[in-house]
Amino acid sequence: MAAPTHYLAQVNVARLAAPLDSPQLAPFVALLDSINALADRSPGFVWRLQTESGNATELRPFDDDRIIVNLSVWTDLGALKAYVYTGEHAQVMRRRRDWFLPFGGPYMALWWLIADQRPTPQEARARLDLLHERGPSPEAFTFSYPFPPPPTAARLRSFG
Repeated sequence: MAAPTHYLAQVNVARLAAPLDSPQLAPFVALLDSINALADRSPGFVWRLQTESGNATELRPFDDDRIIVNLSVWTDLGALKAYVYTGEHAQVMRRRRDWFLPFGGPYMALWWLIADQRPTPQEARARLDLLHERGPSPEAFTFSYPFPPPPTAARLRSFG
């Protein structure tokens, strides 16, 4: 089987309801290492943005210091969906209203990238902006409105 030519990038952002070091967010912070480790060993996981601390909560690519970012790469949509909506991660998602405020726009975007590339926080922000401005497209989409990976030169040749 040939190596994939494209991987799926995903960004999701959240506006903190309180400072990360607050008692309100202590349960969320306590779960970060185990949830990140779960992602790292999940089928289809390729890469995630992280600092030396092992997560990305220290990074602030938005103008609002209350916004945290999660940026990762997966082999395909099915693998990412399985991680997000099942098991421990799904349990954490059920508690998101305890820790985060409404975002006021798209808080998650997906897009395909060439398999050896890694997205940057700036690119992720641009994809969220694109999704907000134009709605789902091959350049920025959602689980509800997915797009297939772009065709490769080999695929184009095989169709004449």
